[in-house]
Amino acid sequence: MISSITNSKIKQVIALQNKAKERNLTGYYVIEGFKMLSETTPEDIVTIFYTEESINEENRAHIMNQPHEVVTSSVMKEISETKAPQGIVSIVKQKKYCLDDYLNLDNPIFIILETLQDPGNLGTILRTSEGAGVTAVIMNKNCVDIYNPKTVRATMGSLLRMPFIYVEDLKGTIEKIKNKGIDVYAAHLKATKTYDDNDYTKGVAFIIGNEGNGISDEIAACATKYIKIPMKGKLESLNAAISAAILTYEANRQRRT
Repeated sequence: MISSITNSKIKQVIALQNKAKERNLTGYYVIEGFKMLSETTPEDIVTIFYTEESINEENRAHIMNQPHEVVTSSVMKEISETKAPQGIVSIVKQKKYCLDDYLNLDNPIFIILETLQDPGNLGTILRTSEGAGVTAVIMNKNCVDIYNPKTVRATMGSLLRMPFIYVEDLKGTIEKIKNKGIDVYAAHLKATKTYDDNDYTKGVAFIIGNEGNGISDEIAACATKYIKIPMKGKLESLNAAISAAILTYEANRQRRT
């Protein structure tokens, strides 16, 4: 049983929780709880850390088939990012996806994120995207790290299933998407049509911008069409995750009718 936070394995968990650099260097990240662990592909599990009092016999049978370490409750509090630790923290391998694998699919739906900074927003967008049937989420390199612990928790497991791709050249990627005959929409003040006055039954992509500054002029200029989400009151904009939900679920609705 590991009882000290100076243990090298425990130090690695803490580093992975706190530092994007460590996550990028190792290709690992951390998940918490048994539900997410049970949905993780066995070959992606690196090490499971748990307290004896946190697991039942069913959970134990699953854990014993994987690399594991028993830790004390005090150590668990140090390696968990939640206020009420569930008693199971695991190091797992990061997923890798390639955009080309999704560009040739029939009538895809893409979400394109430019410089999104809030980890909760990104996690919610990933979760919403799975529910709305989005094909993949595309992000520029300036977006928040998707393996940030707050993002991981906000995805509620969708991180394990929803394809996502970071790209070096967002403008070039959008042009590549357009060359496949996919319409790219941007919510913009110059828009004359509302979001629900367009046909999303063919391949579509929706650009969502930074929480504070919106979509940059350079990226907005890449869009094939501008759209607006009508709002009452004195609002100037909606939360990024809410905007993504409205647009993707409209595409989902049109494809169900």
